[in-house]
Amino acid sequence: MNVFKRNLLCALLAAPVCTTAAGAPQNGTESPGARPYSPYADVAYPSDVYFGDTHVHTALSADAGGAGTTLMPADAYRFARGEQVTSNTGLPVKLERPYDFYMVTDHSDAMGVITDLLAGAPNIMADPDGRRLHEAFKQGGQVRARATFDMISRFAQGTLSPALNYQPGNPAYQRVWGEIIQAAEDFNDPHHFTTFIAYEWTSLVKGNNLHRNVIFRDGSDRAGQVEPYTTTPPVGSPNPRDLWKWLQAYEDKTGGSITAIPHNGNLSNGMMFALQDDFDNGAPFDKAYAETRQKWERLYEVTQLKGDSETHPLLSNEDEFADYESWDWGNLDLSEAKTPAMLPGEYARSGLLRGLQLEAKLGTNPFKFGLVGATDTHTGLSTVDDDNFFGKFPNLEPNPTRASESIKGNEKLGLGYKGWRYSSAGLTALWATDNTRGALFDAMERREAYATTGPRIRVRFFGGWDFDQGDLLHRDLARIGYGKGVPMGSDLKAATAGAKAPRFLVYAQRDPMGANLDRVQVVKGWLDATGNSKEKVYDVAWSGERKPGANGKLPAVGDTVDLSIPSWTNTIGAAELGAVWTDPDFDPNLRAFYYARVIEIPTPRWTAYDRVKFKLDLAADIPLKTRERAYTSPIWYNP
Repeated sequence: MNVFKRNLLCALLAAPVCTTAAGAPQNGTESPGARPYSPYADVAYPSDVYFGDTHVHTALSADAGGAGTTLMPADAYRFARGEQVTSNTGLPVKLERPYDFYMVTDHSDAMGVITDLLAGAPNIMADPDGRRLHEAFKQGGQVRARATFDMISRFAQGTLSPALNYQPGNPAYQRVWGEIIQAAEDFNDPHHFTTFIAYEWTSLVKGNNLHRNVIFRDGSDRAGQVEPYTTTPPVGSPNPRDLWKWLQAYEDKTGGSITAIPHNGNLSNGMMFALQDDFDNGAPFDKAYAETRQKWERLYEVTQLKGDSETHPLLSNEDEFADYESWDWGNLDLSEAKTPAMLPGEYARSGLLRGLQLEAKLGTNPFKFGLVGATDTHTGLSTVDDDNFFGKFPNLEPNPTRASESIKGNEKLGLGYKGWRYSSAGLTALWATDNTRGALFDAMERREAYATTGPRIRVRFFGGWDFDQGDLLHRDLARIGYGKGVPMGSDLKAATAGAKAPRFLVYAQRDPMGANLDRVQVVKGWLDATGNSKEKVYDVAWSGERKPGANGKLPAVGDTVDLSIPSWTNTIGAAELGAVWTDPDFDPNLRAFYYARVIEIPTPRWTAYDRVKFKLDLAADIPLKTRERAYTSPIWYNP
């Protein structure tokens, strides 16, 4: 095994190949004998990464159950830990590899109503809307699908019958919340398979998505003392400020810990990372808002089934990888079309830049978030591998028409999309000391987390002032990273004497079952001297003997995809890539953030697998290839 591979395995896997000779310096500064012989003795930093899904819906969510989902939380957990189950449409399904952790996040609003709707409970049949929906669900097929969409749209627009919008205190609501808690407790197996008690707070302001997944660090003894917060007044509120008050009240009451993860800013029509308070007639944000949001929302879900939210080509027109699984035509229920002016308030990179702008005014950054990925599946089945993709809803489980099927539309606005638009993303990766609720939750709070669009790519990203090229040859790379710098999700420490620019240590290893890596990039965002936001993407490590051209761009890695199978070969790309990179454009007086982006070589998309399995002749505008990737949480610099 060559030195490069040995170093990488040490950094990412804490592997036995990293054994160091007695007395060898461990981080380039320690004297001989300062460390024990074993490089793993007294290690306190996170030594392994764990993969899971933080956003899963089962039949207990009204929109999922209405659409035909029958799998319950127990089924979802059995599937996630590696068991074969029968899907909602009767197909056998199993993961290639189990997950390390899993969160069922059924909707808090109307929790419990779908069971009563399907059963035709007396209180449902006494309500005209309830009776109508019950009869539509009984008919099934397109009638049921239209009824489900109508129910979701009415909720989004605030016109759903109060009789159907169950709230805390309702007996059915209490019963279902108890079932969700119990399932998480039953399947939690510390150090092997970790489950979290969780729910989704589904704020929709005139159809604009402001959803948050609420995650408890705690077990039933604490989480069971409360019922989920909803978005419907007077019990709940669609205003995130009120959710944060509820989170604080939970911790004050129970002594527990809790967090919230926003998602799908790309469907918020500019509201997710707004520069003003849209719940207070556009009033400017204040310091209290910034401090509170930073406290409760440490992460942002950057990629999932409903598109990728890292950036958009209109925002990052020099970024050749910006247009990835873009959803940019409207808000969640297609009640309002997208305009270019909305885009900066929707994407993670522009949100991070806006955070720097607000920090300059308020002294605190409200958008100081790490990046995670999830599926938002509504089938109970988290299937991120393209050859095993079971869709968003039961009608999008494997079948010959799902790619070309019209999913949602607004004829008046000329908006709509088809099934192929759904992506097979994504996963959350957490660097933690062990696979337990406490350790994984603490990793989320530290923002020592990253997102992938599905593959289990392993990435380390550290920032500091003293990394040097010799560190790439060291056998204990992770110790160097923590010893000389800070990990993803952190602030750079004060510069050491004589340091002129920050240096970043980044290593990535491909998914062992996946594709080779094309390149590793560092994305930088900053405010210039006049307060304007700037961004730049740097290629810092890449496969092969390629060299940047006169325009500074790296030539394409190539393409080995064979769509007739479909498959690809790892005859291009690299199994691992690493670099020590120094910011060549650093100004110590300017605020900045940095995160790493890892790009795979081209591989077949799920639509390509459908094309072969079902012998389809798909339309030319349906993409058949993808470029899977990973995004680390940022590291921030503040002068």
